[in-house]
Amino acid sequence: MRDPYPYYAWLREHSPVHAEVGSGGRTVWQISRYEDIQPLLSDARLSKEPDRVPGYVPGPPGLNRHVLHADGAEHRKLRGLINSAFTPRRIAGLGDAIRRDAESLLNAVEQRAEIDLIADFAGPLTFRMICRIMGVPGHLSTPAARAVVAATVLLPSAGVSPAERQRDERGLAEFLRSLIAHKRVAGAEGEQDLLGALVAACDQVGTMSEEELLSTAYLLLLVGHDTTMNLIGNGMLALLEHPAQKKLLTDSPELVSTAVEEFLRYDCPARTSTFRTAAETFELGGHLIRAGDTVCLLLGSAHRDGAAFAAPDRLDITRDPNPHLAFGHGPHFCVGAALARLESTIAFPLLLERLGSARLAVPAEELEWKESRVMRGLARLPLVRI
Repeated sequence: MRDPYPYYAWLREHSPVHAEVGSGGRTVWQISRYEDIQPLLSDARLSKEPDRVPGYVPGPPGLNRHVLHADGAEHRKLRGLINSAFTPRRIAGLGDAIRRDAESLLNAVEQRAEIDLIADFAGPLTFRMICRIMGVPGHLSTPAARAVVAATVLLPSAGVSPAERQRDERGLAEFLRSLIAHKRVAGAEGEQDLLGALVAACDQVGTMSEEELLSTAYLLLLVGHDTTMNLIGNGMLALLEHPAQKKLLTDSPELVSTAVEEFLRYDCPARTSTFRTAAETFELGGHLIRAGDTVCLLLGSAHRDGAAFAAPDRLDITRDPNPHLAFGHGPHFCVGAALARLESTIAFPLLLERLGSARLAVPAEELEWKESRVMRGLARLPLVRI
């Protein structure tokens, strides 16, 4: 979890199409080269439907009928219901609100000698913003709500007991039911935001089932904040470990857009792509991938592939072009890409302005990385002012 990149390098050189036997005896293929991963992200031979793998449950029970677990017409339907909230024009209009929230969070820690960039800034900033887009009321947009959503992506090895996981899943279900109930009481007035529109699609138009509604609400709350939280945390750590690049961005804040793209490549907020399984048997790199096998596309490995990127292990905030795959490729390209980019391009200059002299409060090798199936992000990023 702390440093997967030597393992990725070994895979690319020795076993770029690598079979492992997963839980329940299922075959899981680890794909590590950019030239294979990029086309497979949009390959119709790979399905996003977990039902194709008997007994496999990729997320919390009852919350798996969303856009990341759908193909074809079902995928187009669910994506169409959320697309309107994430148009570039609508996202651009959130810039002032993002800046206000970022400045407010930094003001709150201004007098503290030590802060945790994840808990004090990156987590609350990104959760507030997705809650604003969805129309989550203030009394439900809380740190406790964020924690219960984030806990769902942790592996059993993260020290979460079965009883704690069941408690978190119950808490998540209760939170989502309260959220939907609030929107239903609000009626037509609540339809002005994304969640209200989804409730209307379920109750009035009938284009979305109750399970799809709950699943989509869960997915948006999770990926709408967790990935960008990781992007901000991973990017700030990269700058702290590369002081020359940090100085360059501090002196030239106009480089922030290419810097964000490089943070997405250098230490991608998602280690792997989301769920995919072979819909049919096909050959890849001399190996037969059979229908029903799970296919894991290692985005973090693709981004360090020397065949696709010059000096791939070097952080270069001026890198251009930068054809990273952090937001996916093809029909499943991340609907929230514009939001993640806007939040990050606002956050990094502010962080360097307000916390530019801060350093890590612990050695980098002691930082704790979240144990997650898909995401790559720090559990904490403790900084001390000097």
